[in-house]
Amino acid sequence: MEAMIHSSSFLLPENPAGKDSGTGPTYALVLLNQNLPRFTPLLWKHAQLRVCADGGANRLYDDLPGLFPNEDAFSVRNRYKPDLIKGDMDSIRAEVLEFYKNTGTKIVDESHDQDTTDFHKCVTYIRDFHADMEKSKICILVVGALGGRFDHEIGNINVLCRFSTLRIILLSANCLIQLLPSTYYHEIYIQSSVEGPHCGLIPIGTPAVSTTTTGLQWNLTNMEMKFGGLISTSNIVKGEIVTVQSDSDLLWTISLKNS
Repeated sequence: MEAMIHSSSFLLPENPAGKDSGTGPTYALVLLNQNLPRFTPLLWKHAQLRVCADGGANRLYDDLPGLFPNEDAFSVRNRYKPDLIKGDMDSIRAEVLEFYKNTGTKIVDESHDQDTTDFHKCVTYIRDFHADMEKSKICILVVGALGGRFDHEIGNINVLCRFSTLRIILLSANCLIQLLPSTYYHEIYIQSSVEGPHCGLIPIGTPAVSTTTTGLQWNLTNMEMKFGGLISTSNIVKGEIVTVQSDSDLLWTISLKNS
């Protein structure tokens, strides 16, 4: 089975591994309508494409200046202007929309589509924007995806499942979540300076009849996981590499450090 390699090097101050040589992933950043974590400017620097999902533009406009308290807010907003704002435009404030229009941000109003979320619309745009690139080379980093209404959080996780062939990572100030497709053997390289030690593996959609791991305090060996039975929450990473193989798609989550 082919191995899929994972690393949270995008949370490190230096360039993510392989970026300069062209061997690493191409990052896209999506901002949703919840509090933006302190490391948003770092993700912005690593990303080649920055997209706001509707009200995510409000968060960018309001929250980013607070991360640079010694700078003029107008200057910060002009430095951090998204490439695109996309969604049904029911949340973005009029003055925010006008500001980014005037700075050259592309605005795509998809209010005619009420069957998909604004996040889903943004992922579709990113996928099509990189249509000529291998899907494994695209990594979509999503801030503001967690910490709000539970139905919104579940909707965001559903997008991970609907685009299971894309690497999509949901980030909050405290943790990250990503999908581990069952079609791969997974090697997760732990960046211990910024993440861990708490982690979890959660079956999503269907029970996992057989899951095997290494690198955890409580490893699984051909273990069944399902809601109503065992799920691996409050586990702890013990090594530099965690490996996961399962017959079902799993959610991987790991805590992020505040320092």
